[in-house]
Amino acid sequence: MISKLQCNSALWYPYKGEYSGHGRHRKYGDKVDYRNLPEEYLKSSTIENGEEERIYQIEVWHKDFPALLNVTVIQRIQLKDGKTGHVVLFSDDLDLPYDKMILYYRLRFQIEFTFRDAKQYWGLEDFMNIKATQVKNAANIAMFMVNLSRFLTEQNAANTKPSILDIKIRAQTAFYLDLIFKNNPEISRAISFEELQMNLADIGCIHTQKKAA
Repeated sequence: MISKLQCNSALWYPYKGEYSGHGRHRKYGDKVDYRNLPEEYLKSSTIENGEEERIYQIEVWHKDFPALLNVTVIQRIQLKDGKTGHVVLFSDDLDLPYDKMILYYRLRFQIEFTFRDAKQYWGLEDFMNIKATQVKNAANIAMFMVNLSRFLTEQNAANTKPSILDIKIRAQTAFYLDLIFKNNPEISRAISFEELQMNLADIGCIHTQKKAA
């Protein structure tokens, strides 16, 4: 699990003192002060465009979680006026390095877009299967179609900027025209399949296909 905590979330360092000899072992140490993080936890420091970015990684407790959290704090300091701000990311994987935690969190929108396209265009939200194998197949087909549609979009980028809706319309047009040409072969003598497909598909497409000069 990788997510983000509120910037003022209460976190505590693990207690490292000696056991008093009676009662439960003490769990919480000092409270984390985001403005004064120990240098021993500093993993990266860069300065760019008048702003210093300092990245810390620490293992801490949060009272809403039963186990230690792997926390990455991204602190940004404006060198001109000293103003600071920070972002707190966390994971339940204590072995996950800070750079991969940041990378994976930044990929969250791409993951959300993938699920959005799968539900909106490729039936992930509409299938009525209830058996495990059927659900697995339907979900995998939807995700496969997302990847295929993105591949086709990149292949067509030189001539046009198709959306997923454009790709579906062109594929449907090609399917119907193929049936028409099979039943009426004389049509192919008057007009080519590619030209007819382009003209008909453009009626329903958002982005029309540019014809070669």
